[in-house]
Amino acid sequence: MGFPGTWMTESESVVYRVVPKCACSSIGQIMYYSDNGKFFDGDIHDSTAGLHKWSQEESQTAIEANVKAHKSYAFTCVRNPYARILSSFFDKIAGIQRNGKRYRGALVPQLIQKYGIDVGSPENGFDFDQVASFRRFLLFARDTIRWRRPMEPDIHWSAMSGHISTFIVNGGRYDHIFFTEKFDEGMQVVLNNIQTPHPVDLKKVPKFNESEGHGPKRAHPVSAYFDDLSRHLVWEIYRKDFQLFKYDFDNPDNKMPIGEVDLDEVHVKLGD
Repeated sequence: MGFPGTWMTESESVVYRVVPKCACSSIGQIMYYSDNGKFFDGDIHDSTAGLHKWSQEESQTAIEANVKAHKSYAFTCVRNPYARILSSFFDKIAGIQRNGKRYRGALVPQLIQKYGIDVGSPENGFDFDQVASFRRFLLFARDTIRWRRPMEPDIHWSAMSGHISTFIVNGGRYDHIFFTEKFDEGMQVVLNNIQTPHPVDLKKVPKFNESEGHGPKRAHPVSAYFDDLSRHLVWEIYRKDFQLFKYDFDNPDNKMPIGEVDLDEVHVKLGD
């Protein structure tokens, strides 16, 4: 199994377990800069040098040796589950990807056919019923996670706890888990605990939002998308995420965490 989704600086100053839709572009770019003194030109997910990634076969031995011996500071980042699944919908389902195409090719036509999801198009200004389509997408996301059909769950909407647990189960241990909603504060904790070849000033780091500008803007407050059934589905899919990462299930409009992450609890609950 190894350590899928794990990135490490080539200097081995720090190890990061990627959680999709949780500021991973910004974190990857900061790690890249801390070693190379410059940001990667393009989407950091496309880099093949300058940053160790588990998906790069030549990086795997170094990552595995480091993580199993806990040689470097290890961290990850989480996000409010309501906001995260909404972001997944607007980016991956309703949006056009950087290559000018729909995400995963036939996925959107399949959703239109099987779930009645309408996502509009650039030609009509992405004019569609966002609330109705999102709620149908949520049914689809639940079906992929619960029954693995009509496809395997996608990394962008599978639970954060699932991503984070693989690192623990295979022998890793986190030193820090912080909130996307308190990004600068959380990332500064990481930087304060590591030595990097190039110092990073978070105030000077540009925003790396790779999904922005490729699709429709959210037209309503978060709570408008989640009726009773939707919230029931969200709890079914993301119960552990709310509980372990201290987010407010009762108020979808409160994006901020309502407590601090208990690292010991996370390792116990996700280490089985």
